[in-house]
Amino acid sequence: MSKVRTVFYCSNCGAQAAKWIGKCPSCNEWNTYVEEVVEREKSTTPWKKKEKHEAAKPKTIQDIKPIPDERIITPDNELNRVLGGGIVPGSVILVGGEPGIGKSTLLLQLALKMEGVKVLYLSGEESDHQIRMRAERIGTKNKECYILPETSTALIFRHIQELQPEVVIVDSIQTMQTELVESTAGSISQIRESASEFQRYAKESGVPVFLIGHITKEGIIAGPKILEHMVDTVLQFEGDRHYSYRILRTVKNRFGSTSELGIYEMQGSGLSEVSNPSEILLTQRDEMLSGIAIAATMEGMRPLLVETQALVTQAVYGTPQRTTTGFDLQRMRMLLAVLEKRCGFFFGVKDVFLNIAGGIRVEDPAIDLAVVASILSSYEDKSLAPNICFCGEVGLSGEIRAVNRIEQRISESAKLGFKKIFVSGYNKKGLNSHKLGIEVVLVNKVEDLIRRIL
Repeated sequence: MSKVRTVFYCSNCGAQAAKWIGKCPSCNEWNTYVEEVVEREKSTTPWKKKEKHEAAKPKTIQDIKPIPDERIITPDNELNRVLGGGIVPGSVILVGGEPGIGKSTLLLQLALKMEGVKVLYLSGEESDHQIRMRAERIGTKNKECYILPETSTALIFRHIQELQPEVVIVDSIQTMQTELVESTAGSISQIRESASEFQRYAKESGVPVFLIGHITKEGIIAGPKILEHMVDTVLQFEGDRHYSYRILRTVKNRFGSTSELGIYEMQGSGLSEVSNPSEILLTQRDEMLSGIAIAATMEGMRPLLVETQALVTQAVYGTPQRTTTGFDLQRMRMLLAVLEKRCGFFFGVKDVFLNIAGGIRVEDPAIDLAVVASILSSYEDKSLAPNICFCGEVGLSGEIRAVNRIEQRISESAKLGFKKIFVSGYNKKGLNSHKLGIEVVLVNKVEDLIRRIL
């Protein structure tokens, strides 16, 4: 009888060791090594007929024949945008997010909408009756959508060999279990080996595979870090369960941009696409309020208009508070320091609160000008005109720097009915304001902005 082999894995990064270690040498985390029983068998590929394997030979770039880039276009335009134009055949896509955020709903909805495409939905968490209940709420359309509640990868690949699907969805990778490893489902070795089997299947068969992944309390994908390196694309499904809007971001994409984002609205019938997110991110106000400014930002190739809300009040305690939601706290502190140094505003005894409306997080530096305008509006308790917006980056010397894709931002502002937009004077080159249908105000310094809005 062979001796049982045990291996220690780091639960944070997936590093392997022959014995228990207090501190992981790879990620420097303490007490993360766990013991797992491993019994590796000879790897087989049940989805493929046994053929004589030909050894790979080195080739030059010119000798490699290009494969036509034929993507699978899905009925979900937001998902197509995030993936870079559609699903690449043979790719492995990992979708992560908090519990109850809508990961399973998104992919089941995708499987039901892809009419004429044979989709296999593997469920390790729900029974087929539970999935049918959700499908009736979403609306069943695709007659080629097959449901398989199974967790054993050996049985799954037997069904795959018989069915020959065109798209495979795994819900979730943490519930899958392979016979090659003697450990419980959800362990580090099981997640790695199960994902490796689906990766080999996708690359050898050309069938795209979607993997749903759980996340930890820190917000990262549960399991070894190597899981994110194995897949081609990592999508993060974000949003507050108390709000109806969900954001699908690209964390990693080998076949497209990583700066794209898709916006959905959770409804009773599932997730609906939001074609014009600027309208939902702007609050409809009946009266003029101070501390509100509109910013023209970019998320990837998509222009967005978001509402920045600021509140400046007298500090009650000795140390003034600085709180942000959806914006970098350190950057707001920098902007406050610029206003103190260059413009003479004193925030040493003021509490400053900043919020990006709609639950969205903005990292575009072009929002600086709107943040400064909202803070000054609340500081002076004077409301800004509702038909103006701002676009510009603020430097440490108080200058307003130019931003990229300025014409797209201005066109989006004009489309939504804004009459005036403040931009950097350095964006004047190559800017034809007469064709844009909106008044473009050029400002070079923060002092110029203060004189014009206050």
